[in-house]
Amino acid sequence: MESNEIVQKIAVACDDKRAEDIIALDMKDVSLVADYFVICHGNNERQVQSIAREIKDKMDEMDIDVKRMEGFEQARWILVDIGDIVCHVFHKEERNYYNLERLWGDAEKLPLEIELKG
Repeated sequence: MESNEIVQKIAVACDDKRAEDIIALDMKDVSLVADYFVICHGNNERQVQSIAREIKDKMDEMDIDVKRMEGFEQARWILVDIGDIVCHVFHKEERNYYNLERLWGDAEKLPLEIELKG
């Protein structure tokens, strides 16, 4: 499965747990860290954990290895490392503070299929 297809599956997993403001950034031309970032947020710690857990479960279902998950216990900013794709699941307050979209403003936004569902 191609990385951009996996990004779409991750976005759907986030949407299934009512994550807000889900975006995907194509990082290939701006960073060596990953090909894609998926960024979203939840409104409380329980929701943030639920979103991250859903991403991991969907990757497990597709036999895609989650290399590591950091920040799960605190649930303020959970990083889910899937190799070429890094998911940032924020608590709303932390997302506003760190503002990764502005930090990586040179990265192109990847259109997400969930936007078509309305």
